[in-house]
Amino acid sequence: MTDDRPGWGILATGWIAELFTQDLHTAGLRVAAVGSRTEERARAFADAHDVPNAHGSWEALVADPDVDVVYVATPHPAHLDAARVALEGGKHVLVEKPFTLNEGEARQLLDLAQRRGLVALEAMWTRWLPHMLEIHQVIADGLIGDPQVLVADHLQSISQDPGHRLNAPELGGGALLDLGVYPISFAHDLFGEPTVVEQAAEMGPTGVDRRVSAMLVHGSGQHSSFTAASNLPGPNRAAVVGTEGSIEIDPTWYAPTRYVVLDAERRTLRESNPAVEGRGMQYQALEVERLIREGRTESERMTHEGTLAVMRTMDRIRDGIGLVYPQESAG
Repeated sequence: MTDDRPGWGILATGWIAELFTQDLHTAGLRVAAVGSRTEERARAFADAHDVPNAHGSWEALVADPDVDVVYVATPHPAHLDAARVALEGGKHVLVEKPFTLNEGEARQLLDLAQRRGLVALEAMWTRWLPHMLEIHQVIADGLIGDPQVLVADHLQSISQDPGHRLNAPELGGGALLDLGVYPISFAHDLFGEPTVVEQAAEMGPTGVDRRVSAMLVHGSGQHSSFTAASNLPGPNRAAVVGTEGSIEIDPTWYAPTRYVVLDAERRTLRESNPAVEGRGMQYQALEVERLIREGRTESERMTHEGTLAVMRTMDRIRDGIGLVYPQESAG
């Protein structure tokens, strides 16, 4: 670490990398370098986003002495290899969700991070947003009684071009991994890993799911349900229903937004819309920096076992809808 704050290396140059980098700048964090498959793409990104160093390979990015932690923003199938390069190079990693294609890959990365004593965190940015932390406090304060049901959807009207990454099997396409991971992770965060998973899907012409729905039953009998779709516009609302009231989150529950707490007669008990600068992706970066500063390797809000459990649930849903990616073994 060559400065008071860790130096961030941005691995990949797509849309999500742009948003994350903007939020790092908004929060005053130190963006040290960007790396891509080509020098040209890395340099264009660096020039556009005020990044001092550009590298034409993952390995060169990881070798940069000014980089302490790498944000992996590649398409899903490359998460394993990209994060492995960073970890083997001695860098901490924040890996975009879904963490990998499946639980087996996730376990490989987390085991490697543990052996190296490095932070490996899934970039489920929603878990650190102020309104989500407040909602956890509402539940802890008992305002809605015992939470029993979560309903949360993630619907997006995205290009149906077969070459778009969300429709391409070789890029880990489909609504589940890209969109469904949000409500699944929310359900795990509230209720833990489900014991029962029931699912249904509409498959698109390229063989990946363009709409998937699931009902989950969790360890103490709580229910959660969601629909994720890449060919339908929102709304993207969510509700947590308890024995004495509910929390309703809208208009887009997984991004900075408003929520209201209602009692059993649907009278308003609390309403909040915490102010957030930018998109809100900086909070997960601040969590990584806290872990590094404290000499820790995993977060209480997104533990290694929590990441593995989310991957297991998505693996179960994929088994149920018959979705296998070409990179995966037929066995």
